[in-house]
Amino acid sequence: MEIIMSVTVGILFAVGVYLILSRSLLRLVLGISILSHGVHLLLMTMARLKTGAPPLLGENAEQYVDPLPQALILTSIVINFGLLSFFFVLAYRSYLKLKTDDMEEVRGPKYE
Repeated sequence: MEIIMSVTVGILFAVGVYLILSRSLLRLVLGISILSHGVHLLLMTMARLKTGAPPLLGENAEQYVDPLPQALILTSIVINFGLLSFFFVLAYRSYLKLKTDDMEEVRGPKYE
């Protein structure tokens, strides 16, 4: 199962980097979101995929799942949602003001 998750993480990283390197502002925002979801899966895979045991049993438990990676990923998802909504509003406002979402045109002729 870890191999499948590792391949999925690699695909998400590749798609995220490809979208970040594109010229469109909307693709850049979506690429950042996909890249962060790849990091979430990477953290879950690194914490070992255990099934069948609840996270908290007591001191006499033979097998348990560590709840810390799940809590970190849940916190990261909430922060990612807030950041993504801020990026979407920022992209929308920049599109209204500049009438383009092409990052090369946003930079202007000074940087060409």
